[in-house]
Amino acid sequence: MLAGWLFADLLLVLALVSMADRPDPLADDRPEPSPTKPTPTPTGPRAVDRNPREFTVSGRDKGDLVEQISRGTRKWKGRTAALVLTFGGGPNGTVYAHRVNGLLGKGRGDMFTGKTATDDFHNLGKRPETAVVRVYFYTAPGG
Repeated sequence: MLAGWLFADLLLVLALVSMADRPDPLADDRPEPSPTKPTPTPTGPRAVDRNPREFTVSGRDKGDLVEQISRGTRKWKGRTAALVLTFGGGPNGTVYAHRVNGLLGKGRGDMFTGKTATDDFHNLGKRPETAVVRVYFYTAPGG
């Protein structure tokens, strides 16, 4: 009779051990975490490149000036100008520089937007109806 109780106790211990080894079925009902949205790449404020690019225009004809602006900025196509400093030649250089700055958008509208800041200067060392256009571009996004 003792052997029967011993056998029953051993079976009970084996049953408890096998039940303890199994995972809790109710613990599996936890909801899966929802997929997270991809985080957008932070762009932050744009910076201005400290190294300006320059080109020169000259003449009186409006169409010719627009063509010179287009040709002079071709190598920087796809970039956006942040600031333009234009130095017109001669004593009335600021008037000429203002005229050139007014034509920048016609020469390359995608580069010189309404948000591009321009300033007019005169350069007494240059001949009249000549302007040096100094363009400061925004840096590439993230850079």
